[in-house]
Amino acid sequence: MHDGARVEITPEILLKAYAAGIFPMAEDATDPTLYWVEPRARGVLPLDGYRIARRLARTVRSDVFEVRTDTDFDAVISGCAAPRRDSERTWINGRIRELYGALFDQGHAHTVEVYAEGQLVGGLYGVSLGAAFFGESMFHTVRDASKVALVHLMARLKACGYRLADTQFVTDHLAQFGAEELPRHVYKRRLAEALTEQADWTAWPASVRGAEALAALGA
Repeated sequence: MHDGARVEITPEILLKAYAAGIFPMAEDATDPTLYWVEPRARGVLPLDGYRIARRLARTVRSDVFEVRTDTDFDAVISGCAAPRRDSERTWINGRIRELYGALFDQGHAHTVEVYAEGQLVGGLYGVSLGAAFFGESMFHTVRDASKVALVHLMARLKACGYRLADTQFVTDHLAQFGAEELPRHVYKRRLAEALTEQADWTAWPASVRGAEALAALGA
């Protein structure tokens, strides 16, 4: 549903929306307005039974990339907003940047960043609320960088007490890791359960080695 009433969306309203199972998007980067989305089927990744291909596990274990968290939110969201090969459009507009930047400053938004030779080559960001994490977007400029970010994210979520890993939708990319769609009523029940608990994103160090991440996932 579109934000037709022109109600000002604040970080506080945004968190309440996530708790109700909805999230905002923009038509494209040049559109200053936002609209609310509540999918009929919601994508989630399993914290138990998360699938990692052998080749990717070897890449993670080798630490060919350096993985950090929460050190450069602006660079990550800029990477996520950059044009993709399959589309020149992005739903991340200026208002999205402002809102999620404010959530980052409040400790409710987080990044996983992947570096090669000191350069940011991939990453993701999302929102943390209770024991639920809502993945927003990811990007990569080097092969496997976003996949490594996702493995490290899931390991952190599991190690830090999260109960729900929300992906909004299920893509072919996410399906290979075991993502599945939940009917809206099932998702909302899972969400309500996760919001009764409190995970701690910082229970793990800001940077962990690949072997530790794989061990947390039982891989």
